[in-house]
Amino acid sequence: MARIFDVIEYANEMANEIVHRFPDDSSIGDYRIGSNVIVRDGQSAIFFRDGQALDTFGPGRHVIATANIPKLIDLVGKAFNDRTPFPAEVYFIAMKEFADRKWGTPQPILVRNPGMGLGVALLQGFGTYSFQVKDPQQLVIQIVGKTASYRIDAIEERLRTILLSKLQDTLNEWGAKMAVPEMLGNTIELGGYVRSLAEEDFNAIGFTIKSFYVGNLKPSDKSAEELRAMGMLDMATYTQLQAADAMRDAAQNPSGGAGLTAGIGAGMGIGNLMQQATSGAVQQPQAAAGGAAAGAMPDVMTPSDAAGFLKVSEEDVLAAIKDGSLKAKKLGNAYRISKGALEEFLKG
Repeated sequence: MARIFDVIEYANEMANEIVHRFPDDSSIGDYRIGSNVIVRDGQSAIFFRDGQALDTFGPGRHVIATANIPKLIDLVGKAFNDRTPFPAEVYFIAMKEFADRKWGTPQPILVRNPGMGLGVALLQGFGTYSFQVKDPQQLVIQIVGKTASYRIDAIEERLRTILLSKLQDTLNEWGAKMAVPEMLGNTIELGGYVRSLAEEDFNAIGFTIKSFYVGNLKPSDKSAEELRAMGMLDMATYTQLQAADAMRDAAQNPSGGAGLTAGIGAGMGIGNLMQQATSGAVQQPQAAAGGAAAGAMPDVMTPSDAAGFLKVSEEDVLAAIKDGSLKAKKLGNAYRISKGALEEFLKG
């Protein structure tokens, strides 16, 4: 026999729960005319039957009666006795703001950066956002369905995907108008703009976005190897950035290397080298008499050619040859270095 409920309530703070169905098993509740519906602060309650929303209650104590629940009474019909139970489902919806939700870029976002470095930049960011249920009926009908308990983690990935897509669109749009350093200085405006773009998508599933904050936005710290694996670098640019990675490693551990790495760490600032390496990667290849073509590695190089390509001294290259870390062919008193040997050296 069906259980008849005289009091309908969900006494739960719903800290991470957005919607809770009552009863929470697969059965349909049977309710009487005169039953009490208790809705707590921060909740809304909706009666459903056969997928149709009948009535919505705000916070407070409500009595099922012909005076204040007209849709329910129309459903039951006047031919029934006032104490006759009728079947329905009740969904309790958390109407509070779900704040301090985290977002972050799982992969760097490629944006245009004309006139600086490679002409593009890879940005990574993280921050927080908050959201709230705007239309309980729409949320239950479109998203929740017959689910007994619908929690934040069931929808949060979808919400973050919406936000990250809007962030990427905005960064690309802004990249056509301003340089990356200027974008990094406008994170408050960026957050507000992304929030306005995402509002329509949130509304479509019954939510509203309350805030979107960019906690940090910075150039990616991915290595050249990782960026090449992501398909974002050609070989020439990759080789230049490999050199920059070597400079960075040498600066972090100046006593741990020998030959070329030691010379780089002692003789050149990492920031200056990074600028030189990345600037060289975007120049058009031009033939240089007796030397390496800018932006393209020749098949065979002299130590001077290799030094010019790596932006280090010829003595550094010769030191690397002598300690065996850079392979070279000696012809008389001269050394010749193959493209493959230099690429292998840069890979470590």
